[in-house]
Amino acid sequence: MNLTSDQQILWQHGFVKLNGTIVTTWAMMIAMGLGSKLVTRKLKTEGAISRWQGLLEIVVTGIEKQIQDVGLNQPKKYLSFLGTLFLFVALCSLCIVIPGFRPPTGSLSTTAALALCVFVAVPLFGVRGQGLTGYLRTYTEPTVIMLPFNIISELSRTLALAVRLFGNMMSGVMIVGILLTITPFLFPIVMTALGLLTGMVQAYIFSILAAVYIAAATQVHKQAVSKAPPSG
Repeated sequence: MNLTSDQQILWQHGFVKLNGTIVTTWAMMIAMGLGSKLVTRKLKTEGAISRWQGLLEIVVTGIEKQIQDVGLNQPKKYLSFLGTLFLFVALCSLCIVIPGFRPPTGSLSTTAALALCVFVAVPLFGVRGQGLTGYLRTYTEPTVIMLPFNIISELSRTLALAVRLFGNMMSGVMIVGILLTITPFLFPIVMTALGLLTGMVQAYIFSILAAVYIAAATQVHKQAVSKAPPSG
């Protein structure tokens, strides 16, 4: 039994391989791109709106509210990145109801790529919010002695993001596959429903953790300045 879609080799020429993870990842990205184009082509800014636009606005508003609750006071600046992370992981989770589909988030290579995106985005947003000097200063807080520990923390949390999502998604697919072999009726339906719930929770946790890391990178120095005693 293939544990991950990495083991599904669809085409190979020499050392170049096309596996299931690459195909499903690109399929998800294309589906999201085309879907966003379709659902936003007839949006209205005034007058009566369709039920579809109302649902879309509820989703976007909900994501913005969650971003703001984390501590990012201008959620629209981070909506495209964090919203895309959430929707990608959530869509991969929803597609497990398709027979034979293995979510790309069940592969460590995909979850590592997502975590790497967060790893790169955090300093970019941090520099944009605090400036280069202000962001680099956060690595030496509260003292310069903490510099190596803060760097290790930055690297370890990226690894933790990748492994957490990979472990939860892969384990759900494995359990469903095993139950399909043993009892091909009731239990797989229940476990698939549980897998959908778990996948949505993981999508939420992954995007919220990314938002927390970005909030920490953009606000630590500002908070330190605001708490500093007035001079004179």
